[in-house]
Amino acid sequence: MHNIRIPQDLVDRIVARMGDEHSCKSLDPSATALLVVDMQNYFVMEGQQGECPVAREIVPNINRLAAALRDCGGLVVWIKMLASEESRADWSVFHERLLPEKRDRRLQALSEQGQGFELWTGLDLAPQDEIMPKTRYSAFTPGASNLQALLHKRGIDTVLVTGVATNTCCESTGRDAMALNFRTLMIADGCAAKSDDAHNATLCSFYNSFGDVQTTDEIVDLLKHAAREPIKSGAR
Repeated sequence: MHNIRIPQDLVDRIVARMGDEHSCKSLDPSATALLVVDMQNYFVMEGQQGECPVAREIVPNINRLAAALRDCGGLVVWIKMLASEESRADWSVFHERLLPEKRDRRLQALSEQGQGFELWTGLDLAPQDEIMPKTRYSAFTPGASNLQALLHKRGIDTVLVTGVATNTCCESTGRDAMALNFRTLMIADGCAAKSDDAHNATLCSFYNSFGDVQTTDEIVDLLKHAAREPIKSGAR
C-alpha cells in the first residue's frame, strides 16, 4: 500500500479556506457512485505491460467500498479502458508517445478480445453494478464513454474515485467530474500509482483545487452514518 503523505501546511490552507479539513462531511448514498477506474488485467496483472503492483493491494479496499455503498443503495461503476484501431487516428497524440511495439501490444491487450481488457479476478462485482468502457484517460472526455449520461440518469451528484493509476486516469476522471459539477472525492487508499511520489503528488493537487481526499475507513463511516440517519432531501 502507498505511504500516503499530505503535508500539514496544505491541510492548514484548506482549513483556512473553507473552515474544515474536509468538504464532504456526509453522504447521500442514493446520490453517490463509486467509480472504479481501470482495474483490469492490463494494469493489475503481474507481467502485463501496464502493470502497477500496488493496484493488487487496493483490491480489498475497493471491494469494501463497493459492498458498503451497495448496501446503502448507491451505484458502483466499473470503468474499463478500451483500445481500438480507430484510436490510432482518433487519439494519435497519445500513440505518438509510445514505441511502435509498445503501441501494438497495448492495442492488442486492451481490445475487447484482449486478456488485458478483462477486470481483475479479485474484484467483487454484483449484478446491479454498471460496467462502462472508455477510450480516453478520463471517462468524462466528450465521446469517451456514456458515464456522464448514466450518472445524471441515476440522480448521482457525488462520485468516489478509486482505481489505477492515481496520476493518470483517476486524476483525469476526478478533475473532469468536479468541472462537470459532481462533488468529487479521491480515495487515498483506494487508488494506486507506480510510486508513492506520483500518488501523493496527485492527492495533494486534487485536494488543493478540485475536491476532497479521504480514506476507505472514513468513507465507510460516512455511509454507516447515512444508513442510521438518512439525509433529508437537499441537505448535506
